[in-house]
Amino acid sequence: MSSYVRRLPVYLLLDCSGSMSGEPIESVRQGIKMLVNELKGDPQALETACLSVITFASVAQQTSPLTELMLFKEPKLEASGATALGGALRVLRECIEKEVRKTTENQKGDWRPLVFILTDGLHTDDEEFDMQTKDLKSLKVANIIAVGAGPYVEQATLKRITDNVLLMNTASAGDLAKFFAWVSGSIKMSSKSLDAKPGGNIELPPPPQGFTIVP
Repeated sequence: MSSYVRRLPVYLLLDCSGSMSGEPIESVRQGIKMLVNELKGDPQALETACLSVITFASVAQQTSPLTELMLFKEPKLEASGATALGGALRVLRECIEKEVRKTTENQKGDWRPLVFILTDGLHTDDEEFDMQTKDLKSLKVANIIAVGAGPYVEQATLKRITDNVLLMNTASAGDLAKFFAWVSGSIKMSSKSLDAKPGGNIELPPPPQGFTIVP
């Protein structure tokens, strides 16, 4: 990818807490593989999209730095511990500040990052979460979509992060496969609409069957 191409940075924030152990975390591993393969087959996405993975359990960390698709290496995911969603938002801000190119007098910067958050439960770092969500919406550092899986997700909590919130019934293999297919379609659609609507609101495909949009 040329250094002069305006990139579409894509960040996946993935819940790897203990409740995701077993089938859910394996489905997430397979979902990332499918996502990368799908995007590699789309010329526009391949040209513009870069991908990063941030995981959160008892601690949050960037497990895959922002990388063009052809060079992306899948992270090793393990599920255990608590749910440091607030920490993940802090890491996201730090990564965006460090990795996303800013506009200068001589060159346009990257497009506004596209962020997908997947979680199946309540955050466990209240103080950090309160700090990170205080002005997140108003700063508009990224286009953020939060997806909650299963019965233990609080809609109001996700709404503090973003107005774009989806709920899925379970963290089953089937629902997670639908989630990653939808993420792939969202990135493809976004990469195609960048030049047509620079600075406009993101356009996303309809959510998968069984997913609910939180008004």
